[in-house]
Amino acid sequence: MFDAAAGLTEVTIDDLKKLLRVLHREEIRCPVTVDELARCGLQHCADSVLNSVRGLDAVGVKAVVVAVIAERLPSNKQRILQRQLKR
Repeated sequence: MFDAAAGLTEVTIDDLKKLLRVLHREEIRCPVTVDELARCGLQHCADSVLNSVRGLDAVGVKAVVVAVIAERLPSNKQRILQRQLKR
């Protein structure tokens, strides 16, 4: 249960971008499996990825990955901070 709570926090931004890239190129089949991640060279983060996107179709996986990448971008963090300070 603890691992599932970590979500995608343990997956590097580079690995998330790689996952998004292979999703857009349709080089990985959904729902995502360990075998599919291994085929794309992402086996080292399979547990974290599967805990977050298991059972989702390609549209769902893309939505999750895009949201996580967006949350990590420094420019988005700055905008969020500015909005909070204006309140």
